[in-house]
Amino acid sequence: MPESAQRDRAVEARCFVRAHPHGVLSTLSKRLAGAPFGSIAPFVLDHQGRPVILISTLAEHTRNLDADARCSLIAHPCAQDPQAAGRVTLVGRAERLPDKHVLGPRYLRYFPEAEGYFAMHDFHFYRVQVEAVRYIGGFGSIHWIAAEDFAAPANSLEDSESSILEHMNQDHAHNLRAYCEHVHGVHADDLRMIGVDVDGFDVRADQRVLRFDFDQPATDAGAVREALVALARSCRAAS
Repeated sequence: MPESAQRDRAVEARCFVRAHPHGVLSTLSKRLAGAPFGSIAPFVLDHQGRPVILISTLAEHTRNLDADARCSLIAHPCAQDPQAAGRVTLVGRAERLPDKHVLGPRYLRYFPEAEGYFAMHDFHFYRVQVEAVRYIGGFGSIHWIAAEDFAAPANSLEDSESSILEHMNQDHAHNLRAYCEHVHGVHADDLRMIGVDVDGFDVRADQRVLRFDFDQPATDAGAVREALVALARSCRAAS
């Protein structure tokens, strides 16, 4: 496969994972002598494209990871036919992050219901350093993807994400409404942009989280602004 096609598959897989932030975490059981142990785990990708999960030291999967960091995380949609809808398996090693407050605000924007868990002293973030990716886009579309291709390109959005969100939510609520209506056909009363990354952004529209992909990766605040302005123009042209 040409290198350009490999990169396209990697971006497609990364965008798929961003759009489906609930998965199955598989660890190696300490209690059962290394037998596979699966559990449900919501996650977010950090700005380098690495999944981050919030788990308790009391949980079985956390004990497993502390004994053996090897794991996999399957991102998949909640669909009637999930096999036809596709899935991505991220294989790697998990490490506990020393400071959960760095990623806390981003995680809680996506999972506000986890605020109570976040406040507990026994809950910590674990980040998976991805070593291999298996992407199944549907029947006949099956690919191994190198970890370095799946990783997000170098970017500065970790530093600028908060200011972008504040600006959009305070000054451009009308654009958020237009994005939701134009791209997803969703009319919502309460709209908040909750995250932006190199591949796109997410908006909480009432109780739903809607994903919007950029046409090409945006690695800094200026590129994000250009992408959002272009989307706003498309919305106006279509109205």
